[in-house]
Amino acid sequence: MKLHEYQGKELLRKHGVSTLAGGAARTVDEAVRVAESLGGSVWVVKSQIHAGGRGKGRFKGDVADEVLAQVLEGDDGLPGKGGVRVCMSTDAVRIAAQAMLGNTLVTKQTGASGSLVQTLFVEAGCQIVKEYYLAILLDRATSRVLVMASAEGGTEIEEVAEKHPERILKEWVDPVVGLGAWQARRLAFGLGLTGKTVSSFVKLVVGLYRTYDAIDASMLEINPLVVTAAGDTIPLDAKVTIDDNALFRHPDIVQMRDLDEEEPAEIEAGKYDLSYVKLDGSIGCLVNGAGLAMATMDIIKFYGEEPANFLDVGGGATKEKVTAAFKIITRDPAVKGILVNIFGGIMKCDVIAEGVLTAVREVGLKVPLVVRLEGTNVELGKKILAESGLSVIPADTMADAAEKIVAAVRA
Repeated sequence: MKLHEYQGKELLRKHGVSTLAGGAARTVDEAVRVAESLGGSVWVVKSQIHAGGRGKGRFKGDVADEVLAQVLEGDDGLPGKGGVRVCMSTDAVRIAAQAMLGNTLVTKQTGASGSLVQTLFVEAGCQIVKEYYLAILLDRATSRVLVMASAEGGTEIEEVAEKHPERILKEWVDPVVGLGAWQARRLAFGLGLTGKTVSSFVKLVVGLYRTYDAIDASMLEINPLVVTAAGDTIPLDAKVTIDDNALFRHPDIVQMRDLDEEEPAEIEAGKYDLSYVKLDGSIGCLVNGAGLAMATMDIIKFYGEEPANFLDVGGGATKEKVTAAFKIITRDPAVKGILVNIFGGIMKCDVIAEGVLTAVREVGLKVPLVVRLEGTNVELGKKILAESGLSVIPADTMADAAEKIVAAVRA
């Protein structure tokens, strides 16, 4: 579960991490009132969407640019056209809010469709001396929490990792002992920090790890982490992702969920405990088991097409779950064909067959459907499909199934 920046910073403050003062706003007038309540002469207005690269993003159409044209002559606020604007007056805050709210922001992470901005975060400005990158996440290769830091803050960390991996400093956390202050100091020295900034950085990193652990986060990314003119370290951004499997322990965090930022099909899948992720391809996949689902997606790509989704119905799915999964796939207008690939262990192939047929009869079958079954009750499952009278293409192996669905889509 992803959180907005203002929600992430709320959790940071709750666990003792200092952030700049700020507040969320859902209307232009609210944004101005937040700025006025903060005082000062510099504010930063930030679009709140579940995607990175907001500052380098662009709004769809000319609506935002038309609004920005209203900036008073001589006002040096509102640099750039992105979803993060520095404002030098409350008039500029109002104009920035008008430019962002209700408009679609496109970044590298949103794709061409972009994301509609419905909430802003207005934050007090500060004097920035240097920007850094800091993240805490689970390293699955070592089964330990990893703390990463880099002096390349404010940039695309993926590019740094690819071109200059030596510039990313790493500390792995002992699961029994936890993060040691000495590890945070080693990161500070590696980044070239000196004086009071070292102690400020150590306090911040320890606080961030404490937050990460307390809220069952899967990732906590600060980009940029800034050093101010006073030598303090402050998280200027906060990208927080919570482990869905731990949400039952955090009802307060569940209340922060923004359904408007999530794919409707993924929300629907969650109601049936299905693992679903929408992708950009044309072949819908209905598979049991995450490993088999990944292999199915790979073999579709191998034969020259792209999967439209990742969908794992689980090892013990019922006919109702399979029906729901099939309906979710068929609602995607990009789907030109469907591949059902099931290995029946706990799940029985006849149950899968019944579920697929029930869904087909309810929603209709307007695209080619290839079904490959193997495992428990496989012959019964194949018999049910063969005698259904519906246009279902049977397949014996994964390669056979992938070839048939690709051929059917291209026909």
